[in-house]
Formats: sequence, structure tokens, C-alpha cells
Amino acid sequence: MAKKKAASAASVSPKLTEGEQDLLSHIQDGCQLETNSLGGDPILRRLKDNEVIRPLSANRNTIKALEQRGLISPGKGRDPLTIVWRLKKKID
Repeated sequence: MAKKKAASAASVSPKLTEGEQDLLSHIQDGCQLETNSLGGDPILRRLKDNEVIRPLSANRNTIKALEQRGLISPGKGRDPLTIVWRLKKKID
């Protein structure tokens, strides 16, 4: 099932890297993407049990690329020094 969702993220834009596709599929599966106030140190927080996952293939440049492509947008986090990223477009 995870492969199916990753494949659908790849169909949106063939220019997405594997790390970008991975982040988008986690966000679609119910995880919340959070970074520090500078956009670095990305983590994925599973909303049902608040478990934190550190994506190894993602960094500040990955987040910046997704934002520039218009796929994610910043929001306010629980902590003033945290940015919560949200999907901007629906990805089929």
C-alpha cells in the first residue's frame, strides 16, 4: 500500500526526488511535518500516537524545494520556534 501512495506522489511531478516523495507520502498518511524556525531539522510526527520519526533523506533543502514547488506551506506550531508544514495541494 505504501508503494501505491509513493507512486501517486511520483505521478504529480517526475522531478520529485525520492526524499521529497517520501515526505509527501508520510504527510498524506497522517503525519505532520515539523521543522525548526529556520526550516532545518525536519521531523515527522504521527498524529494518532504522537510518535516522532526522523526522515533520514530529508533536510532543509528538501523542505525548501517542496515549498518552492507549491506543494507545502508553513504554519504555526505549538512552540514559537517550530514550523508545521501543511500540504498546499491535494495529491492524487
